[in-house]
Amino acid sequence: MSEQKIGPILDGLGVTVDLDEGDLIASALVIAKVIDANGRTALSLSTSDGLSWIDKNGLLFSAQQILNQEEIQLKGDDE
Repeated sequence: MSEQKIGPILDGLGVTVDLDEGDLIASALVIAKVIDANGRTALSLSTSDGLSWIDKNGLLFSAQQILNQEEIQLKGDDE
């Protein structure tokens, strides 16, 4: 396995972020589903330089909270 720049890969997957003028991305935590040559699925985590484990946990927890809210909103739309 070799390290690769993830920018072009995310671009190819159509990943975007909603930013206003002047916004700056300070750090990033990328979670990716990877399928290897044998068809096995794995989870890959990549972070920006200098991200501490506390920051990683905070980003992950915050993202989970956002996903949970989206699920609640989607379920509420069906009713």
